[in-house]
Amino acid sequence: MSTDQPRPGSGGEPPEEDPFLKRPQDPPRGGSPYGDEPAGGSPYGGRPAEGSPYDRPANATPYGEQPPGGDPYGGAPPPGGMPPPPYGGDPYGGNPYGGQYGAADPLAGMPPLANRGRRLVARIIDWIIVCVPVGLIMSAIVGGFDYWTTDDTQTGRQAWVSGVTMLAYLVYEGLMLTSRGQTVGKMAMKIRVGMLENGAVPAGQAGWVRAVVYTLPEIVPCCGFLFWLVNVLWCTWDKPYQQCLHDKAAKTVVVSAA
Repeated sequence: MSTDQPRPGSGGEPPEEDPFLKRPQDPPRGGSPYGDEPAGGSPYGGRPAEGSPYDRPANATPYGEQPPGGDPYGGAPPPGGMPPPPYGGDPYGGNPYGGQYGAADPLAGMPPLANRGRRLVARIIDWIIVCVPVGLIMSAIVGGFDYWTTDDTQTGRQAWVSGVTMLAYLVYEGLMLTSRGQTVGKMAMKIRVGMLENGAVPAGQAGWVRAVVYTLPEIVPCCGFLFWLVNVLWCTWDKPYQQCLHDKAAKTVVVSAA
């Protein structure tokens, strides 16, 4: 397993002191799943001298001649005790990430996924911090409006208030995510957003894409709210990373920060 540092996320090069970069896993002890290689360079011991009574035919294995079916172990377990995989089967027993040790798991070395309840509470906190005061200020500026009327004047005022409020939330979330991977609500709930690839802060484009996909569709009448609802509920059935649609668009994941 490689211990090379992961490539930077799509949002740009994270700073060297980024505390959110996932930690590389330690390689398996001994360097080989079958243990240390004995002297002679062969897992089966040194090569016997020519002319030895232990010389084997060309198709021989450590357990006798190779059977016609081509099984190099003749039905016996190989060194190390791992039985040979069935022909045409998965040699790693169905590991969804590939590799004997799951080295390709993007979450390897990262904190556990954040609880969905904490994610919801974090959103509510952010909404109270940003949307409530901005909405009240804008309502005072436009002279108030009625949500339930179909009057053109009232509808226009409502559109102005909603648009400015969503824009303020977009700027707030984009700046917070690209600078530290957390909004105030996420800090309060001890969760954070990281790049799925390497756990880094979603600096640059990734953080803004995540904020835009979450916020802007709500401005579209009717279908905007439907998209928003599907988006925020997507993490309840998404496997294995519990991503919402804005996470998938930005290639991010929400994990615990404590």
